[in-house]
Amino acid sequence: MAPRIGMRTFTLLTSGVLAGLMTLSVPAHADVEMTPVAKQEQKQMLLKGSTTASYYWDDGSGRNGDTGLPASGHPMQKGLAASPSWPLMTEGYVIYKGKKAPFFVGDRGPGTPSNRGIMLDLDAKTFAYLMGGSFNTSSLTVSGVGGQGHAKVEYVITKWGNGSGKKNHPVAFSTGAYGRKDGNPAKPLPLSAAQTAAKAAAEAGKKADAAKAAAPKPAEKSDEDTTVAAASAEAPPVSNMAAKENIDGSSDTNAAGLVLVGGLAVLGGGLFLGRDRIKKLAKR
Repeated sequence: MAPRIGMRTFTLLTSGVLAGLMTLSVPAHADVEMTPVAKQEQKQMLLKGSTTASYYWDDGSGRNGDTGLPASGHPMQKGLAASPSWPLMTEGYVIYKGKKAPFFVGDRGPGTPSNRGIMLDLDAKTFAYLMGGSFNTSSLTVSGVGGQGHAKVEYVITKWGNGSGKKNHPVAFSTGAYGRKDGNPAKPLPLSAAQTAAKAAAEAGKKADAAKAAAPKPAEKSDEDTTVAAASAEAPPVSNMAAKENIDGSSDTNAAGLVLVGGLAVLGGGLFLGRDRIKKLAKR
């Protein structure tokens, strides 16, 4: 009976040591979801400028002079804007007093107002966000802004649409530029330091993912691995709790180190005591 007790003690202590090693090898990290504007800002600026923006909400109901669904065929939604000259599906973001909002060109307009320098028609929900108001679902207008319907905004283009349209600073709808294919787009602006760093980080991430995918798969578990796994499953609750705490990030690696050192010390003592029991049994 004594040898069996010694072996079980050895197994339990070994499990404790393995649990300590596991706590040291688990990295702590958190994935951060990027906002649409942050994703846009990582891209290279193709064009930057300013204009006066108006707002509209064309839901196809005919209210407020609506003419039907947007020209792109996409339903009216937050982030859909109308341009008198940019290609449909052009992407970018606008800035108003520090607030930023992404947009894509999904419609044509404004019409006559573009002759007066109003070169961008934002959707009512985006306009309400920028101005600090709210979208009125009954009237399809913006409330809480004192009746203001125009705002001076900055715009940044990060992607040109593939269709016809002028790929440069906007021009009035009456010029008909929206119907002509532009083969000479504006030259992209130089990358800023932040954009360069973001682009390098994105490329490094892609390379790391590719290397991980190309790495050889781990070999199948042997009988010895299965035995070690079974021994780990019999570890005392205290060891398991220590490992879990470290995985969850609620304990630091110093605690894991103490568990490991303590486990090794007890393991050495257990082996020493087991040796004396085996000698006594041999003498009998």
